[in-house]
Amino acid sequence: MNKEELLNLYNSDLKELLSISAKYMSNKIELCSLVNARNGKCSQDCKYCAQSAHYRTDIEDYPLIKKEEVIKAAKEAKSNGVIRFAVVTSGKSPDEENFDKILEFIDELNKIDGIRSCASIGILNEEQAKLLAEHGLKRFHHNINTAESYYKDICTTHSWQDRYNTCKLVKKYGMELCCGVILGMGETVEQRVEMALELAEIQPDSIPINILMPIKKTPLENYTNKIDEENVLRTLAIFKIANPKSVLRFCGGRMRLSEENQELALKTCVEGILTGNYLTTTGKTPEQDLETIKKLDKQTVTIH
Repeated sequence: MNKEELLNLYNSDLKELLSISAKYMSNKIELCSLVNARNGKCSQDCKYCAQSAHYRTDIEDYPLIKKEEVIKAAKEAKSNGVIRFAVVTSGKSPDEENFDKILEFIDELNKIDGIRSCASIGILNEEQAKLLAEHGLKRFHHNINTAESYYKDICTTHSWQDRYNTCKLVKKYGMELCCGVILGMGETVEQRVEMALELAEIQPDSIPINILMPIKKTPLENYTNKIDEENVLRTLAIFKIANPKSVLRFCGGRMRLSEENQELALKTCVEGILTGNYLTTTGKTPEQDLETIKKLDKQTVTIH
């Protein structure tokens, strides 16, 4: 499907649009979770991010946490029905010392029956991608964040192509790829469609959908009305239609949608949930998400 066709669908009747995306849905919801293993002091100037050292936000900075804390968090997540657990760190790329420790984290996560290891640790070089695969990392997360045509308006310290290259490395070494976006950063409707097509080219296994939660003292702190709920739903539907084999996943910012629209999305285009706290924002508790899944007569994905 080309850009013009997707734009026409985007602007069509919402009910009909969602009925089309619903055709690609399963009856299962996949739960994942994460541990924020290193926070703050990032050298990059992403305009949405509380962790950037370029902005004086009120977050707590801390270095890489201990392995025991990672494993404890993973086991707790497993008890709540989570099957994928990610180690997430701030920064453009992992330094050598931290990278070695992260490899140890992955080794330990892979020993937990019923948990699939994930990592979100920034832009990778070839050797790092190779080592992650050798250590059995199941899935790597790395967002494109926004359309290539808009990327320079959001970040100047690295490029969209840098992110794309990491996604290609992940797939080259046989790992699954989780690659998504942040909506509501001032992008146009056309650029939302561009994102859908860019993701279709990348072919991620999972597409995390974030809706901007403006953070005070960042350049986007006043971007509270750049996308409304209807346009979020339209974007989700287009993403699913363009990427029928990928699992769309609710992540940060879904609380900007009403309960009714969250449930509508889970019926028609979203098949995954990042549950619990996120990085610098909070979501629903795993218990609340499980209750919603039951209410919608959906099943959670399990590992046998």
